[in-house]
Amino acid sequence: MDLKKLVADNLEEFISFRHHIHSNPELSFQEKNTADFIANKLTSWNIDFTRGLGALEPGENGNGILAIIKGKNPDSKIIALRADMDALPITELNEVSYKSKNIGVMHACGHDVHATCLLGAAKILQQNKDNWEGTIKMIFQPGEEKHPGGASLLIRDKVLENPKPQAIFALHVYPHLPYGNVGYRAGQYMASADEIYITVKGKGGHAALPHQTVDPIIISANLLVSLQQIISRNCNPLQPSVLSFGKIQGGNAGNVIPSEVKIEGTLRCMDEAWRSKAHELIKKHTVELCRALGGDADIEIPMGYPSLYNHPEVTAKVKSIAENTVGKENTVELDLRMAAEDFSFYTHEVPGCFFRIGTSFEDKFTHPVHNAQFDIYDQAIGVGVEMFCAIGMGFK
Repeated sequence: MDLKKLVADNLEEFISFRHHIHSNPELSFQEKNTADFIANKLTSWNIDFTRGLGALEPGENGNGILAIIKGKNPDSKIIALRADMDALPITELNEVSYKSKNIGVMHACGHDVHATCLLGAAKILQQNKDNWEGTIKMIFQPGEEKHPGGASLLIRDKVLENPKPQAIFALHVYPHLPYGNVGYRAGQYMASADEIYITVKGKGGHAALPHQTVDPIIISANLLVSLQQIISRNCNPLQPSVLSFGKIQGGNAGNVIPSEVKIEGTLRCMDEAWRSKAHELIKKHTVELCRALGGDADIEIPMGYPSLYNHPEVTAKVKSIAENTVGKENTVELDLRMAAEDFSFYTHEVPGCFFRIGTSFEDKFTHPVHNAQFDIYDQAIGVGVEMFCAIGMGFK
């Protein structure tokens, strides 16, 4: 079979899928209409699937879909392909025919592209199932952008069981990579991501009488500076780690010392052992410093997404498939990233590879993800579909 021709012959239809999903974005765990659209396509192609997966609460109906396509000798290999499908709370600024119809919601991270690529691959693999061997599980996942991560909930709902895949794969748009390129990185690739919530408690009062107060703003200022020493003096300098605080709220007037200050931040790590130790150190340091300055603190660091590890042997096979698909000159090694991705949950269960497809073209479509002007060169969808199909048929 000529995979490139099959993709090219269907590309305009696949692009229309992407435009529909992009025009009708839905926030994390609210993707019912997107799931309906995907389910209708799967039904029209006679693909078996289960939906209602990945609910935030057990017993409720989620928006996740698990489709299964069997080729020849279905027990000879079992792999999984995954695509996320939730959007972000961003108002789109692009003036395009497929602009978001839902004000304040936008596919600014390319999940519309990911879902389209997997949907396109489903059509081609189903219609040509006599030309490849094995079983492919296709996971359409809700809630990648929101804690606790749809991946963790789908694992809870046993999408990696009965049967268990030998490996799992996902792709992601990459506006810093030109169209036609595929990027990979073996081993550690992306960081874990934990949210930090701190309430610094003091004693409020008049700003002109600071001696009668316990100023949580001064305590917070000391805390934010000193917490950076958790990284600089406890973490191996060769081990990437980031501690950042992006939100601090306290007080309502310049002449009133408040009673408390709320702080929110994030911890990013590449090593799970250090991640656990950092949690303990941050909590201990926060409480002890606040008490030493006369106040107190409540702190929570719920476990977020783990670090993402691309299995070396699996990634080597993806690299080889990419070289055969887009050419060696267009297959590039990626740098480490301190951003996070809930696909990491899957890679802690089965060997996996998370790779990227280039989506910019001639210095256009270069706005980063999570930007109100993010968009892609639509022809890149063909590369994503072809890669999913090539992995599905060629991975051994």
